Amino acid sequence: MTKIMVVEDDQNLREIYSIRLTAESYEVVSAGDGEEALAVAVREKPDLILSDVMMPKISGFDMLDILRQTPETKDIKVIMMTALSSEDQRKRGEALGANRYLVKSQVGIEDVINAIHEVLADKGGAVPAAPAETSTVPAAAPAPAQPAPAQPATAPAPAPAQESQQPNGQPTQPAAPAQ
Repeated sequence: MTKIMVVEDDQNLREIYSIRLTAESYEVVSAGDGEEALAVAVREKPDLILSDVMMPKISGFDMLDILRQTPETKDIKVIMMTALSSEDQRKRGEALGANRYLVKSQVGIEDVINAIHEVLADKGGAVPAAPAETSTVPAAAPAPAQPAPAQPATAPAPAPAQESQQPNGQPTQPAAPAQ
């Protein structure tokens, strides 16, 4: 089974990504900062690391630099995710050897899953994944279901008859009763 390590200091995001990746049939390990990630990477040898950039202790960039210089981890695929959208930051990530650089505000979770599939050149962990949306905007939560409006107890009154008009705008005369 393909193993992915999620490195994110925000515990809620780490759990969300872990749950979604598990649903894709990946084995998931996680770390809360760059320092922990380095130890887990050597021990677990994941196929791919999905990492935040701005983290305590060791940043994602520094972690990536160390990973690439360590023989046991130099070939692990890495996707960097950050709130930093500047071109300089993107170039830095690529120069350090990131396989992909994603800006969190520009992608949703399905975009991240698609990027993982592309970097790993797979269709999912062990089971083919369902086609995913390719929107770059995170999907909004569905609105709560609204109850159907109540039907009136009686039928509505018929609308009053309207005079019809001839093409010249003059009212038409009712037809004379047949004799």
